[in-house]
Amino acid sequence: MLTLNYRDSRPIYGQIKDGLRRMIVTGVLEPDERLPSVRSMAVDLAINPNTIQRAYAELEAEGFIYSVPGKGSFAAQHLKADPARQSELVRRLRELVAELRYLGLSDSEIISLMNEEVAQ
Repeated sequence: MLTLNYRDSRPIYGQIKDGLRRMIVTGVLEPDERLPSVRSMAVDLAINPNTIQRAYAELEAEGFIYSVPGKGSFAAQHLKADPARQSELVRRLRELVAELRYLGLSDSEIISLMNEEVAQ
């Protein structure tokens, strides 16, 4: 499910959070699909359950997951647009486009790549 990179400068909970968010956004985890329990994920990844709990808490605060007492945590339905998050993603997209141009991709190649992703 998730893999951790101990050489990554991001904290472990951040890697877990990013990995789960990516799985939700790309549809690997369907809306309302149950996530592994904090305890089972901690055992699978051989890390402290508090680390998993922190990642889950932040994902819940951001609206990517929700929890049901006694039942567990679940992938949330598609989010309503959060203007701050949208602005951050647009900023990152602009940085990526600039870097792709720097690396020699033409605007038409970049647009083609984006069209491929949008079509999926």
